Amino acid sequence: GERLGGSDLVQQLRLAGATLVAGQQLGISEAMLELATDYAKKREQFGRAIGSFQALKHLMADMFARQELARGGVYAAAATLDHPEVGDPQRAVSAGKLVAGDAAMKNSRACIQVHGGMGFTWEVPAHYYFKRAWVLESLFGTSDEHALQLGDQLFASV
Repeated sequence: GERLGGSDLVQQLRLAGATLVAGQQLGISEAMLELATDYAKKREQFGRAIGSFQALKHLMADMFARQELARGGVYAAAATLDHPEVGDPQRAVSAGKLVAGDAAMKNSRACIQVHGGMGFTWEVPAHYYFKRAWVLESLFGTSDEHALQLGDQLFASV
């Protein structure tokens, strides 16, 4: 076929794709927190909402912290792609994909835990998000690959 571009174009498209996937992973982590908090407000056990139990409060606080960390990473990756003069786009995209992937997977697991056995049933969409997070983990580089790239860049700068 006809050659559309060289390795520079491939690298740019890979970075853009990884950033878009990281944005989707951020959305999943947000959706899972919303599902978990809505359910925790409605579900009652021992005469009160399960969201009032300290263990679930801590679980959902961790979900919120992961989501916000991912938001910063993904926004930084997108901003660095638009304006490469502010930093290294490869480093920003790898960091964003790494934290967004972690947030999506961990928030998905935590949401299913909040739902209990209902989390894996067809009635609750939590398992759909979990499966989507799992698939997105391997697109445009896994978390391990991005972590290795970040490590290589850090050692190269020392």
